[in-house]
Amino acid sequence: MEFQQPWYLILLILIPGLLFWYKQFGQFREGTILFSSKLFFSEALMKRGRRRANLLLAIHLIILCLVITALARPQLVDHLQKNTVDVIDMVLVIDISSSMLADDFPPNRLEVVKRTANDFISSRNGDRVGLIVFAGQSFIQCPLTIDLDVLRDLLNEVTIVSTDYDGTAIGLAIANATNRLRNSEAESKVMILLSDGSNNSGEIEPATAADLAAEFDIRIYTIGAGTNQSYTRIPGRGLIRNEIDEDTLVEIAQKTGGKYFRATDETALSAIYNEIDQLERSEIEVKEFTRHREIYGWFLIPAFFAGLGMETFRNINSRYRA
Repeated sequence: MEFQQPWYLILLILIPGLLFWYKQFGQFREGTILFSSKLFFSEALMKRGRRRANLLLAIHLIILCLVITALARPQLVDHLQKNTVDVIDMVLVIDISSSMLADDFPPNRLEVVKRTANDFISSRNGDRVGLIVFAGQSFIQCPLTIDLDVLRDLLNEVTIVSTDYDGTAIGLAIANATNRLRNSEAESKVMILLSDGSNNSGEIEPATAADLAAEFDIRIYTIGAGTNQSYTRIPGRGLIRNEIDEDTLVEIAQKTGGKYFRATDETALSAIYNEIDQLERSEIEVKEFTRHREIYGWFLIPAFFAGLGMETFRNINSRYRA
């Protein structure tokens, strides 16, 4: 509660002085008829008179306090905040070619990617996030959604593609994700592309697809997943060559205003997702509103009824005495 005219509250200081003056002098000037001695009255009558006088005095003081408080214009103040956040539309583009079974990220690359991506998704409350997987072809796993529980469930269902669709079509995956984001009205449109190989499938070159994404103001963060060893192992299949095309991934990121990252283990991959999470945080605009509600009536109305009650009490007593 605040007071619009608080200086009136200074008058409350006068009340103790008025009470002192009344007790010392004022009460002796109230009688209509003065008597030379109180022996003419019974003790019960005097007690009743004192109670009546004290009651009227208390009502007077209460009315005075209420009126002074009302003059100070008390107000209830509500502070309201309105937060506005620019929503980000984001598509995760994940490689599911057979090389993602390599066990340099135990138990394999795909399971680690799913685990770290799951943590990343959990932090994106308020954003729309989609999921596209790719190998020799590109597939939409989940369209843009704010239902992150559904997205995580669909992410957990992702598996390595069958041999009929094996390969790495990076350009096609970017084009597919661009198609999902191009009509977005979000302030920021982001693609996170993770691959462990080089483009060897599809009819669209990665650089061409990146140019197309840039036309729609889509920023692409690229991640190369795999150790720095020349070879790694797929359980049951033997050794495979690490063929991360870092030059292409760097070019894609540069063309779209994004950034390239290299993940050599699960810890590094988690750190990369955390960094992207911070890079793509919307600024929150906070608008504060203050609402004032006048409540001086809460004091004037009781003062009015107290005064009315006091006069009624006086009239009743006058008739009783008569």
